[in-house]
Amino acid sequence: MSAIKESVDISRRPEDVYSYVTDLSHLAEWQESVISVEPVGDAPSGPMTVGSRMRITRRIGRREFPMTMEVAELDPPRSWHMRGIDGPVRGDVHGSIEPLDDGTRSRMTIDLDFEGHGMGHLLAPLVVRPHARKEVPRDEQTLKNLLESNPG
Repeated sequence: MSAIKESVDISRRPEDVYSYVTDLSHLAEWQESVISVEPVGDAPSGPMTVGSRMRITRRIGRREFPMTMEVAELDPPRSWHMRGIDGPVRGDVHGSIEPLDDGTRSRMTIDLDFEGHGMGHLLAPLVVRPHARKEVPRDEQTLKNLLESNPG
């Protein structure tokens, strides 16, 4: 069971939502704590592929937390799964997109949890989870607003 599970209905086709959220170049546009995303190795800078790794740096409070994430699964346009592979706090993110109204709209759900390593055993429950619990609904609303205001 995930620590955080949030959904949002978006007036865009599942394919549109999926292509936007799985394109790393858009991550900082809809996730407020993301300050940078850099491909690791030969990973593409745009759409993700299984095995792609990226270094995502987030700002939580006054601190920056870099984490390398690896794409574990992609099932276009239904779901994706990424997990942290380094750092004191490692995220595990599963996203799913369900078609609504004969595929003209979508429901996107984010399931998120964190695993602490070393000092991350304290950071995950005391800092990171509470921050993410507040941020994820705002991020989903930002995504909804971006996608619905730009129907292209």
